[in-house]
Amino acid sequence: MDDLQRLDTWLAPLLHQLGPSQQRQLARQVALRLRAANQQTMAAQQNPDGQAWQPRKNRSRDARGRLRQGPMFKKLRTARHLRAQVLGNVAVVQFMGRAERLARIHHFGLRDRVAPGGAEISYPARELIGISDEQLDQVTDLALSFLTQDM
Repeated sequence: MDDLQRLDTWLAPLLHQLGPSQQRQLARQVALRLRAANQQTMAAQQNPDGQAWQPRKNRSRDARGRLRQGPMFKKLRTARHLRAQVLGNVAVVQFMGRAERLARIHHFGLRDRVAPGGAEISYPARELIGISDEQLDQVTDLALSFLTQDM
């Protein structure tokens, strides 16, 4: 997070030179780029820093009795649940609605019930949203290219 604060300190004076609509436009581009990057890391089943997630236990079976294998959080990483928003001139990528609770449990590795009144399980921490150094560089490049095209 220290890198984000340094980036904000460095970019803030430059961004104040832009008009409000240009700031919103840049924030939207940043939010969309970060959402796409987080969707890719979730599809690869790894943390934003590149570390692989702990594999899930194979306990669920389909109707034929075969173990169900597939990527985790397939629906959770869709644009319906993982929203890229602009609030003022701030880019926000967050889970919305009921998906936010599920994402929080898995992101921080909390305890939750599998079903109402069912067993309580401790989930391993799997970072769903974050910013890697590479993504930070991409955001910096995006901001610089946006600023230089307008000046």
